[in-house]
Amino acid sequence: MEKTLICVVGPTAIGKTSLAIQLAQHFNTEIVSADSRQFFKEMSIGTAKPTKDELAQAKHHFIGHKSIHEAYTAGTFEKEAINLLDELFKSHNVVICVGGSGLYIKALTDGIDDIPSSLSIRNELNQQLEKDGIEKLQNQLKELDPVQYKNMDIHNPQRIVRALEVCIHTGKPYSSFLQNEKAARSFKTLTVGLTADREIIYDRINKRVDIMMQDGLLNEAKSLYPHRHLNALNTVGYKELFSYFDGNTSLEKAIELIKQHTRQFAKRQLTWFKKNQDVKWFNIQHPDTIIGSITSILKN
Repeated sequence: MEKTLICVVGPTAIGKTSLAIQLAQHFNTEIVSADSRQFFKEMSIGTAKPTKDELAQAKHHFIGHKSIHEAYTAGTFEKEAINLLDELFKSHNVVICVGGSGLYIKALTDGIDDIPSSLSIRNELNQQLEKDGIEKLQNQLKELDPVQYKNMDIHNPQRIVRALEVCIHTGKPYSSFLQNEKAARSFKTLTVGLTADREIIYDRINKRVDIMMQDGLLNEAKSLYPHRHLNALNTVGYKELFSYFDGNTSLEKAIELIKQHTRQFAKRQLTWFKKNQDVKWFNIQHPDTIIGSITSILKN
């Protein structure tokens, strides 16, 4: 059997972790996480990391292996994850990759350009974002790199900050570093997308946020509040609670904003993954057929 990486993708709260564990057990293999928020050990509840019970059901890699104080890019992840896959494929025909971070999945399957970085510039931009909002940074990117401005999700603050960081650090447009040449891989890839009716996705998101709050997200965010300027913490679920700590909003409103921003994030995730014509989509409302269908695809 040809060495195969099965990538489980889809919007947040759709059930990717659960399917990845079922697949890992079915194929007696291990899981590589490609969720850029779950890499950080200080962030657990707000990133919906697999629970201790879930981690015990299948061996996971790249969960909580970095600190929020360390710079970590998709390019670094690509190098580390490819080295790991080389090892895993020595003893497994199939390895599972799971995550909602499209850029990190792409880095693993297709390769990503080696783009320079500057942590000090990134931190300065994050402080500027916090002080002045995203619009000023959007306008700055439009001026420095109109090509990237046109092609990217300009409502994603982390992507805006990353693109500007490169423009300022190198004096060249971020887009000039993107070659889009697919890297050679020693394995084939099967990308499995999970979806559902929009109402179901949104309902799952709302319920998950309520569970996170019950599980202690408020205290987790409070412990991270002194580090709010770090890039890793410029993310949904934390920044809304930071605004509450600042006295800019009520707790009730902050929770509602977490739900709203997560729903918007899920919509962007679906848009990203639906651009990939190779994704095999499955509706979570018919879970019994998914593993059988994936096994059949691999056999054929």
